[in-house]
Amino acid sequence: MQGAPIVQRAAKILKIPDIPGGPDGRRMLWINLVDKVGSGLWYSVTALYFVVVAGLDTSRTGLLLGLGGIAGLAGAPLAGRLADRLPLTRVLLAVQLLRAASGLLMLLAHGFWQLLPLVALGSFGERSASVLTKLFAARVAGRDRARYQAVQRTVVNVGYTVGGLAASAALAAGTTSVYRLLLLGDGLSFVVVALLVARCAEPPSATRTVTSHADAATAVPPAARSPWRDAGYLGYAVLDAAMFLHGVALTVGLPLWILTRTDAPHGLAASVFVLNTVIVVLLQVRLSRFGATARVAADALRPVAAWLLLSGLVTAAAVVHDRWAATAAVLVSAVAFTVVEMVQSAVGWELSVCLAPDDAQGAYLGVYGLAQSAARCVGPLLVTSVVIAGGPAGWIGFGAVLAAAALLQRRLVLRRLAHPPLTPEAEALSVAPLTVSEQ
Repeated sequence: MQGAPIVQRAAKILKIPDIPGGPDGRRMLWINLVDKVGSGLWYSVTALYFVVVAGLDTSRTGLLLGLGGIAGLAGAPLAGRLADRLPLTRVLLAVQLLRAASGLLMLLAHGFWQLLPLVALGSFGERSASVLTKLFAARVAGRDRARYQAVQRTVVNVGYTVGGLAASAALAAGTTSVYRLLLLGDGLSFVVVALLVARCAEPPSATRTVTSHADAATAVPPAARSPWRDAGYLGYAVLDAAMFLHGVALTVGLPLWILTRTDAPHGLAASVFVLNTVIVVLLQVRLSRFGATARVAADALRPVAAWLLLSGLVTAAAVVHDRWAATAAVLVSAVAFTVVEMVQSAVGWELSVCLAPDDAQGAYLGVYGLAQSAARCVGPLLVTSVVIAGGPAGWIGFGAVLAAAALLQRRLVLRRLAHPPLTPEAEALSVAPLTVSEQ
């Protein structure tokens, strides 16, 4: 496509090697960019839209978003299961059209009960698309999936930044028409994404037989493997969800800590997001080496544990009654949480794929996504009612518990790699050998 040279030039500027996955790998990066620009337009004004345009009070807005988020929990496992049985690109296309319909119909909805099913559909579609996009990338990039994931995360952060800045500029007008235009932009972005998905070829999969045509595939009955009966993978996913709370600590806990318990300038509550985005864009690709192989990823959990412990300690230290010392502690905390985010994302991408059997990757990644979605739901309540309420001791305990989870996860992963329960290979591949039909 015409945008491919632009992506390649941007990759050279950021010192990114050739993008894995060929044309479809590059096209999926454009899909992610457009998706996140649209999401950036909407995420920054979601609550404001429901209050200013829909006329809901703050309590009903919170209830609306909470119930919608719960509905989204079903998206990851269901989408993963469907991707093992149907062509992945068709499932992803349907999900993106569902997201577009949800956003565009929301423009016509009024009142809590009309908005609730649309918010639920949007949340369901978002979590489904996240799992399907990851599965597509794992299949199309093969052994280079760690490097591809790092490039993809860089693109995602750029998209969120562009969308968020555009929304901030538009909000200067402060009219209801602006809110509607931002929601319209979000909905239309999914239409564009759906058109791009329609141009993607079906990637090879252990559960599909691909014909001689690049975009044609027929289903092969998958083996009867269920992640719900795999205690080792479930344990890995649960521990990963616990470690995933570092994101909630950065986006919810640290800003509230700045505002309520420290002498640091309140403006830092917004600056930590900018700092996080800039660091991820600059360093994510370079840190993808921590997910180069399953063993490297497992060993990387030890420095992750150290950074998690450091995050809790410096956040607790921010209560010191000195403006500059508190500011320094907050900035170190934001950097530490961001390092955890970058390394753990590379580790999680690699391990969640290679620990799953080739013929049930969709179902396994669906369960993995469900665990992360659950962490998103309970995380804000946990961080506000337990960690922040516990004061400095709460943050120290938070860092220690997450560090222990990382070390326990490393032990579990090494044991599974040494004695794989589902496949005879010592190290699972993300893409199985391709069967080509003569028909």
